[in-house]
Amino acid sequence: MIVLGIDPGLANTGYGVVATDRRSASDGRLLALDGGVIATLSAQAPERRLAEIHAAVEALLEEHEPDAVALEQLYFGQNVQTAFAVGQARGVVLLAAGQRGIPCAGYTPQQVKGAVCGNGRASKDQVARMVQALLGLAQEPRPDHAADALAVAVCHVNCAPLAMALAGAREGMEALR
Repeated sequence: MIVLGIDPGLANTGYGVVATDRRSASDGRLLALDGGVIATLSAQAPERRLAEIHAAVEALLEEHEPDAVALEQLYFGQNVQTAFAVGQARGVVLLAAGQRGIPCAGYTPQQVKGAVCGNGRASKDQVARMVQALLGLAQEPRPDHAADALAVAVCHVNCAPLAMALAGAREGMEALR
């Protein structure tokens, strides 16, 4: 399984690509295939910035051919304008994935931190250190947006099998009715 994780933002959209190691699928080893930040300039019009994010995500989808895209969900603790900008960036990522028929999943920051660190209130430093350990990286991933995106991808890899099993169980229960 290959997952493109996204930490959306208008100025900085973090991305991280994680795969299960086919040679060691039984032990659940994860590999980081890529990670970084799609940065846009604040001097540009919002529509240009969103077009740049969309094009960059399309290129990532083309290059890595992920089985799923996992995105961090909106966090409304910030100001409303920031939330709108994050929502717009999230929307163009969903559009790029939808155009290719790639399924998407969203996770709250607390879900991501819980899946990666075992604590939904973990600090950014704790998340980066755990991502480094889980992916066997020589250094903590930087910048923070890339580390967060890798964490979202790891969260999905760890949560997807359970979500699919639950969906199958629900379908089975509905078939019995």
